[in-house]
Amino acid sequence: MSTLKNKPGSCLIHANCVQVNEAGILLRGVPGSGKSDLTLCITERGGSLVADDQVELSRRGAQLIARAPDNISGLIEIRGIGVIPTPFIKETAVALIVDLVPPDQVDRLPEPEFCEILDVQLPLLKLAPFEISAVTKLFLALKMAQTETVTDENSL
Repeated sequence: MSTLKNKPGSCLIHANCVQVNEAGILLRGVPGSGKSDLTLCITERGGSLVADDQVELSRRGAQLIARAPDNISGLIEIRGIGVIPTPFIKETAVALIVDLVPPDQVDRLPEPEFCEILDVQLPLLKLAPFEISAVTKLFLALKMAQTETVTDENSL
């Protein structure tokens, strides 16, 4: 995770964030790994942009909250086209973290993984973003993460 700057109780990272069914998905990866391309595909399938390229993260109670820095809110960079304005959601609670990796770094039958940011532990998915099924896999992983969260909360 590339951290750009930190304030007490928050951090700014190089990533994208989208919202699907009121749940945030944090997309991390090196430059050129497909963050904006996958974001574009997700928004075409009903998701909403939260942030492109930089994400401000803060903790609110037990939730990790993501939002775009004010200077880039509502903008997305589309390689080969440029930076364009697009509808966006001001903030979202992150439910899933996705690391975008080459296909050979995705385990066929992975064990559950988690990532902790600002003392909030969230499910982590490794995903090859340019596979034709990437958005479908992402939506399934989000559904599983939300089901596990509900199950965990009900067991308290």
